[in-house]
Amino acid sequence: MKFFLYHVVMKLNIKNETSRLRSVVLGIANNNGPIPVPEACYDPKSRLHVLNGTYPKEADMIRELEEVAKVFEKYNVEVYRPKIIENYNQIFARDICFVIEDKIFLANILPDREREVDAIEHVWSQVEKSNRIRLPEDCHIEGGDVMLWNEYIFIGTYLGSDYANFITARTNMAAINALKTYFPHKKIKYFNLRKSNTDPYNNALHLDCCFQPVGKDKAIIHKNGFLDEEDYKWLLDFFGKKNVFEIDKQEMYDMNSNIFSIDENTVISEVNFIRLNNWLEELGFTVEKVNYAEIAKQEGLLRCTTLPLIRD
Repeated sequence: MKFFLYHVVMKLNIKNETSRLRSVVLGIANNNGPIPVPEACYDPKSRLHVLNGTYPKEADMIRELEEVAKVFEKYNVEVYRPKIIENYNQIFARDICFVIEDKIFLANILPDREREVDAIEHVWSQVEKSNRIRLPEDCHIEGGDVMLWNEYIFIGTYLGSDYANFITARTNMAAINALKTYFPHKKIKYFNLRKSNTDPYNNALHLDCCFQPVGKDKAIIHKNGFLDEEDYKWLLDFFGKKNVFEIDKQEMYDMNSNIFSIDENTVISEVNFIRLNNWLEELGFTVEKVNYAEIAKQEGLLRCTTLPLIRD
């Protein structure tokens, strides 16, 4: 009798931000490494907390991530975690990879973070080889800048000629043009984001730091995150002003737009986002509230720590 080993192929499916979630990668904070020196920080908010002596403790971040893992368990979502690399920050799974339809893209991230990619090889290898995409080296892109909304792909970028001077500029036009070749049937809309290496109140690290759709037709938006007011107005018109929750500079800093949808009626949100959570609940959403304020000190929140693989 002959035995045949069949390689399990994961059938990826991501077409929007809010369809029922079935499978996800959730970041991990175990063995997270020492507090970085200010010059080694990838974003101004982390740098600020290092300088102030308020950088998050590993134990607190582990606890916060486990709160989210329990919510996923409650909703029967399959959860993958990165393999632990000793003394290495692996919290923000969205930065290193993203899925569009049935294809998974390895992000061309900051060179210092390349090892994070190896830690999700057990996920990457389950995908059909033809659907595993690594873009050319000149294509800079991170998952927080890529947002799917049915026939649209929304992408955050920075169009300034001084792009190379900003460690906070993570997605360039070369990457956007490359995605156009993979998805000619999609409408790709890109947004010029405000960047700062030193001021977290005036820095949209990724598109999801100043904008995110929720439900079927709602959105959270921070106007000042967009360098071009026309981009902000376009989103306001697209969703309709009555469907938009506008957040102020402090709420943007606290990461109010960086919540995460389990389905069209259910979101995971930070417990301290009182104004936002009230708005969502008044609209009929179920809001699963978690503590995530320590992780937020690194300029990322719920969407940044999650990498959806399959939605219905």
